[in-house]
Amino acid sequence: MVRPVWSGAVSFGLVTIPVKMLPAVGDHGVHFRQIHTADDGLVRNRKVCEIDGKELSADEIARGYEVSKDVVVPLRDEDFDGLPLPTAKALEIEAFVDASQIDPIQMGDTYYLQADGQVAGKPYALLRAALKRSDRVALAKYAFSGKERLGMLRVLDDAIALQVLHWPDEIRSPDGLAPPSVKLTDEEMTGALALMDTMARDGIGDEQDEYRVAVEKLIEAKIEHRPPPRARHEEQPRGEVVDIMAALEDSVRRAQQSRGESGGQAEDATVHEMPKKRAAKAPAKKTAAKKATSKKTAAKKTGRGRPA
Repeated sequence: MVRPVWSGAVSFGLVTIPVKMLPAVGDHGVHFRQIHTADDGLVRNRKVCEIDGKELSADEIARGYEVSKDVVVPLRDEDFDGLPLPTAKALEIEAFVDASQIDPIQMGDTYYLQADGQVAGKPYALLRAALKRSDRVALAKYAFSGKERLGMLRVLDDAIALQVLHWPDEIRSPDGLAPPSVKLTDEEMTGALALMDTMARDGIGDEQDEYRVAVEKLIEAKIEHRPPPRARHEEQPRGEVVDIMAALEDSVRRAQQSRGESGGQAEDATVHEMPKKRAAKAPAKKTAAKKATSKKTAAKKTGRGRPA
């Protein structure tokens, strides 16, 4: 059973809703321990004082702010008691906004809010219904793990969820990251949109963490003292000029074949609405194909073929 990580109350004007906060996401990853390569012994992390070399217990450790390399300001728990933190045990709703105004880059972890006790049932249901009907989300402040945080309340199925938000000044600017201005042709845009249409579907689907599954199989093989499974990886070309239109058309063909939409015939899976320019590019594709063939032949002669 999932344990609450915080308990308090949602403050909705003069309405108070006692709630418990539970993690909405579970970690299914494979976790490892550090071991000594010489004898497989476990490596443990111990907290040691740099001055006297003594290993410390949790009650001997406090916080400190490093001003410089040699100067640390010690801070005790009582130093924080007098700080103004009105959200210490309350989740204060500050405003209601349109969900489209919240950029996904601001969103962090998600928690479910559970009504805490019978008295919380009606105000919880009222806030949930109001959020649904208004198509808005609530912006709220709350204290968690010694910090004041920003959050967004929204409805997920029949529950109210708290989406952790990064403060606006925590978001770094993407200025200077985009490539220089380039010219895109109508043919390239048509090809890209055709590929998007071919790959379109409703929702995430049944995606799974294939790497985690492979790691689990590796561990099972190690436990049973048998050779681990190995996947064959095709070597990807690097640093070569890509014919975008040829890549788009091939991508559409592969996507349609994977869905069984082309009946396995690659020639049926083409990017439409650009027959004239496709015909003009045909000689370039043949030349590229000849170059690829000559590269493979040269690799075989020199023994530098693709690893098995």
